[in-house]
Amino acid sequence: MNTAFSTLIRTASHEQHMEAETSTFMSDLLGGRLGVEAYARYTEQLWFVYEALEAGAERLASDPVAGPFIRPELLRRGALERDLTHLRGADWRATLSALPATEAYAARVAECAREWPGGYVAHHYTRYLGDLSGGQIIRGKAEQTWGFARKGDGVRFYVFEDIGNPAAFKRGYRELLDGVRADELERQRIVAECRWAFALNTAVLHALGEEFPLTA
Repeated sequence: MNTAFSTLIRTASHEQHMEAETSTFMSDLLGGRLGVEAYARYTEQLWFVYEALEAGAERLASDPVAGPFIRPELLRRGALERDLTHLRGADWRATLSALPATEAYAARVAECAREWPGGYVAHHYTRYLGDLSGGQIIRGKAEQTWGFARKGDGVRFYVFEDIGNPAAFKRGYRELLDGVRADELERQRIVAECRWAFALNTAVLHALGEEFPLTA
């Protein structure tokens, strides 16, 4: 193949990526039209996805396909839990609940983590590279809209303290994608799973939009 695998993935999932970024819920959230409760609810949904992503990370660290992508500086679950403590209080787990769309998303991530390293890479890519890129826009808007301390509690999920140069890190990550140990058919399957990952994420955003509609 002449086209780099990282480019193929980015191009193939572009439409789904744009759909997620321009969902009504995300547009309203970033536009400051929703309250902090909507932001907290969104953060709760993220916890379920990252719980599924990171619960199997240690086991996958030695896998020849997924292993190179398991980087401790990316892990987000601890930061999410600090944010939820700030947003919901110390007993945040007592009221934590997943939307049906979130349950489906987390279940697919967990299934890939257990059974298909290539699929796990697809979900890893769509989440973590998105956090390093568009996630920074969400952080800035959240700080501005709800008064969180800059890079402090409430937005720690978006702060990668151990990545000094995000642009360089993303370049390195894409190089890992280009060198992923997979034949052509498996690469096509990974690309398809990337599309599915974006669709699952968009379903969560749509469900949040229904839970937090703007009143006329």
